Formats: sequence, structure tokens, C-alpha cells
Amino acid sequence: MELINTIGRRKTSVARIYFKPGKGKIVVNDRDMGEYFPSPILQTIVKQPLVSTELDNKYDIKINVGGGGSTGQAEAIRLAISRALCKVDEEHRPTLKKEGFLTRDPRMVERKKYGKRKARRAFQFSKR
Repeated sequence: MELINTIGRRKTSVARIYFKPGKGKIVVNDRDMGEYFPSPILQTIVKQPLVSTELDNKYDIKINVGGGGSTGQAEAIRLAISRALCKVDEEHRPTLKKEGFLTRDPRMVERKKYGKRKARRAFQFSKR
């Protein structure tokens, strides 16, 4: 197996990953994952597909991610890793599908409307 590359998206984040056999090293934007995502919750989100398929120390992953915030980026990476695992072995697909890691979350920020303070929040009403 050679280098596999996939893409994952969430909100406005886009993650491109390069997946190859190795020792389990994960590098995000040329930094160690622990340094890029200091929160253990976000690190867990990134590793979820690897843990559920029991392949957490079998592949080296190089990730380029941009746009959005840290949660969106972590979930975009999770989708990309799940897609890469399906390319490696189609046997992983039912496990990842059951966990919901192969579904691209379609929720986006609702746009602000004119005459409103936010998307739905109106300005304060004053009777007098």
C-alpha cells in the first residue's frame, strides 16, 4: 500500500490528509497533534475512527487543515481519516458507518438577515 490521500469537510473547515503505514504519528499543519489540538476532547475526536477500527498505531498521518475553528477542523479530519480507512480496507466501512463517521455533517451557519441583529435575533422592541 502506498500513500492514500482523502479530503474531509465540516462547516467551513477543509482537511486534506496523507495516509501511509507507519508507527501512528499524526502531524497537523507541520506540528504535532498534541500541540495543534491541546484539548484532549479534540484529540479524541481526531482519533475516533482509528480507535474504533483498532488501527491507532498502524498508520502515519500528515494533515493540512484550514478554515473554521478548532472543532470544525477536528471533525473534518475525522471524516477524512474515516474515508482513508475505507480506501485501505472496505471491511472497515460497516464499523465506521455505524458510528456515523462517514457522513458529512451538512449543518452550516445561518446567514444574517437585514433588519435583524443576527440570523434570527431581532433588535429589542420598545413599546414607548
